[in-house]
Amino acid sequence: MSALATTLGGTPMGKPLGFASVSSSALLGLTPHLVTVEVGCTRGPPLFQMVGLAAASVREARVRVASALCQLGVLLDAYAITVNLAPADVPKSGATLDLALALGILAALEHFPAERLDGLLVLGELSLDGSLRPMRGVLPQLHGTLGERLHTAIVPERNGAEAGLVTRGQVLLADCLNAVVEHLHGTRALQAPPRTTFNPQRPAGEVDLAQVRGQADARRAVEVAAAGNHNLLLVGPPGAGKTLLARALRTVLPPLTFEEALETTAVHSVAGILSAEEGIVQARPFRAPHHSVSEAGLVGGGSHPRPGEVSLAHNGVLFLDELAEFRRGALEALRQPLEDGQVCIARAQARASFPARPLMVGAMNPCPCGFAGQTQPGQLCRCSQHQLDRYRQKLSGPLLDRLDVHTPLPAVDVRALSRHVESESSESVRARVVAARERQLARWRSGVTSRRTNGELPLTELKRIAALDGESRQLLEAAATQLGLSARVREGAARGAHHCRSGGRACRTRTARLAGDPGADTRSTCARRDTLDGRERLDHAAACDAITSRCGASNGVSLELRLAGAPLLVFPRCRGHTRVLRAVNRQLVNAREFCAEGRQGLTTEHRTP
Repeated sequence: MSALATTLGGTPMGKPLGFASVSSSALLGLTPHLVTVEVGCTRGPPLFQMVGLAAASVREARVRVASALCQLGVLLDAYAITVNLAPADVPKSGATLDLALALGILAALEHFPAERLDGLLVLGELSLDGSLRPMRGVLPQLHGTLGERLHTAIVPERNGAEAGLVTRGQVLLADCLNAVVEHLHGTRALQAPPRTTFNPQRPAGEVDLAQVRGQADARRAVEVAAAGNHNLLLVGPPGAGKTLLARALRTVLPPLTFEEALETTAVHSVAGILSAEEGIVQARPFRAPHHSVSEAGLVGGGSHPRPGEVSLAHNGVLFLDELAEFRRGALEALRQPLEDGQVCIARAQARASFPARPLMVGAMNPCPCGFAGQTQPGQLCRCSQHQLDRYRQKLSGPLLDRLDVHTPLPAVDVRALSRHVESESSESVRARVVAARERQLARWRSGVTSRRTNGELPLTELKRIAALDGESRQLLEAAATQLGLSARVREGAARGAHHCRSGGRACRTRTARLAGDPGADTRSTCARRDTLDGRERLDHAAACDAITSRCGASNGVSLELRLAGAPLLVFPRCRGHTRVLRAVNRQLVNAREFCAEGRQGLTTEHRTP
């Protein structure tokens, strides 16, 4: 033990009594920072002071700790206690340090040898009666701090399911302060949690894709978006089925892998929404915030950063219904997370980051009244041009660029609602999506790619798995020069050109008659195969030519993609080549996954209304 000074602020404090230190942890985002709780006690006037950049919730620990120690018969009225939370420049918040503080005081008062705290990580919030309450962020703190120096951790018993996921070190569970003291005395040993099992589940009580009547194009777009993790925008009049499709999207996604479940569990644990009974997220999250959500609520923030909705939907679905009604500042804050896959929150004293790779689905009406483009009686648009312009300006071009698939939904035909025709269920669609995802995961696990899905692949990796031939490369370079494409759009166009690699089958690409050019009816079969380092290479020049040449020809282009003769998705009246190329980029590369499943190929059609 080391001695404290015999005076404190000039006041005689008597003979030094003791000193002890215990290790705990403080979270900044998902990153745990090791905190050493140093406690010095001496007899004298009652005093309890704490230093080390502690927030109000940490300073209030003296009340909880004093009451919990009183339950053990330890009164602090005769002691002057000084607590230092090191390092002093790391912000501390929450009640995680309560148990460490109580054990440090008991060790400094020589209720048990202070050496028994060596190599021990202590986490827990104390109630006034001495019981331990469940806490946030157990999983990331244990994963980030247990190792050679700290080999054992004590956490609240009600966090046992979450602690059962930890494989490194030893984790012990305690239900109260007295149980921990008895364990340190050696009179009663604490028990380790049982291993938490991971059983990926399909979301219960969700809508099924079979409930969607009509809307073949939108159903196909949902399937493609799910297969490659492509962000999706649904535009249609009220009652067209946008919300139903968005909620059905979750049911066609593949089950969570264990790695994805751990990532999602860590975020939910920090946010405090993790189920204490399960201890791990078993199904892909679905988050649908109201359009009044603030910027901090959507992307995260606060003086002590917490994850927002975009991070809570990590590895799941983020559904923004009535997209144009969200605050522009909140929507613009999504641009960086959707591009980089993480949210970085910087504060004066701290910096936190959270993962953010959801499949974002936006739904909106085509105009304020919702009936733009409708011709049925009673559903005619009443909006002026000024209202239309203001409505569309709520969504910026850079944000729309990050929504890969734009799909318009027409009004549902009444006859489709009355017919008893069985639509394809989510189960059958899910089987195709799972097969496509498995091929992408196999490439990721083997180290061929650095991302799990096609929608996240950078251009350099696309070149490795499907190289462009010389003719296609020259075409893209010419298009970039003549149309003034940005670097992002050039990368997206190159990504789109890689869509036909079929893994052993010839993928047939047909470009239909280009509107306004009777001589442009060209049919090109990508049956020519070359070999480059053992990989199949297909000629995509015809597909690139169909996309690029038509994009620069008119502001009234309607682009339709067809796969195996079925509509894939439609981009109505695109205002220029940039949006078309950006929107077409990622879903085309995913088409080869469907081609490998025995589908007939991809058809690209351009037409003017």
